[in-house]
Amino acid sequence: MAKATGRRCDPRGERLLPGLLLDQLIRAVKREGRVAVWSCDPMHGNTISSNSGYKTRPFDRILSEVKSFFTIHAAEGTHAGGVHLEMTGQDVTECIGGARAITDEDLNDRYHTVCDPRLNAEQSIDMAFLIAELLKQERAGKVKPMPAVAGF
Repeated sequence: MAKATGRRCDPRGERLLPGLLLDQLIRAVKREGRVAVWSCDPMHGNTISSNSGYKTRPFDRILSEVKSFFTIHAAEGTHAGGVHLEMTGQDVTECIGGARAITDEDLNDRYHTVCDPRLNAEQSIDMAFLIAELLKQERAGKVKPMPAVAGF
C-alpha cells in the first residue's frame, strides 16, 4: 500500500521519501511486474492549522491533488483506482475555499467536526463532478488539464 501526499509517496505509509514522486513509484512497481491498486488520499496530507486556530483543509489543494493523481496515472498508462474523501451532507464550514470561498474567518460559523475537517455538501458535489469528468476523460483516453476551482 502506498500513501500519496501530493505527488510524493511512501510505500510503507510511514513518512515521505525525499525525491520519490508518484510517477517514479508507478514506474518502479511496473518494472517489478507487480500489480497495484492505486488510491489517493488528498485529505490527510493537506490538513493545516488556520490562523484562527482551527484544523482545516484548503479545498484547492484537495482538488489539485486529485487532478494530479488522475493525470499522472493517465500519463503512466495505469488506472487511478480510488479516492478517499472525508465529507458530510451538512452545511459545515470546516474546509476553506470552494464555491462559497469559505475563509479562515468563516470556520467558526459551522465548525462541527469532532475529529478532522470534512468537505461540506457543496464542496463534495464539486469534487464528485470533477472526479466524474476525470473518469469520463480516462475512458475516452484523454485527460486534459482541469481548472482548480468550482464551476468547470
